[in-house]
Amino acid sequence: MARPKSDDKRDAILTAAAEVFADRGLDAPTSAISRAAGVAEGTLFTYFATKDDLVNALYRAIKVELGHAMMSDLPRQKDGRSVLRHIFNGYVGWGVSNPEKRKALTQLQVSDRVTVESQRIGYAPFAGFETIVRESIAQREIRDLPLPFIGAAMGALGDMTMKFMAEHPAAAARYRKAGFEVFWNGIAAE
Repeated sequence: MARPKSDDKRDAILTAAAEVFADRGLDAPTSAISRAAGVAEGTLFTYFATKDDLVNALYRAIKVELGHAMMSDLPRQKDGRSVLRHIFNGYVGWGVSNPEKRKALTQLQVSDRVTVESQRIGYAPFAGFETIVRESIAQREIRDLPLPFIGAAMGALGDMTMKFMAEHPAAAARYRKAGFEVFWNGIAAE
């Protein structure tokens, strides 16, 4: 009779994959991932039949975690500025706390190994962002810009903010605030 799979081992493999991919890229061998996870390479393939299965599971896990960090506990206020600040701060806070996952996600997002199905699952936690942006446009709080443009602007300014926060921890709060203000001023209705 086969042993039941352990969530702890699966999580250890995913954590190790994020660290190895962040350090060595997606072409890193699975042997490096299994070593970092403290499991035999055969064990890795017990949990993930192929390396592509591992890549897709990691992508989905990181996106769900990031979505939770950004979209949970949204403020009760209905104004777009407060809600978008919360989302921006969630992104920046997650990224500063998880630099390896952030670096791995950057590589995963441009990889042709990530399936359309994984992309769909990875987008699901962020569906509320689209609603918030559309409502803010309708209420004339922000400019009528394409949603992908607004998301990309938030991502780019969030990434820049994380870089400065990591390099200057004593001024992290200042950079977090400034990053959001630059984002908001770029999309706010005139």
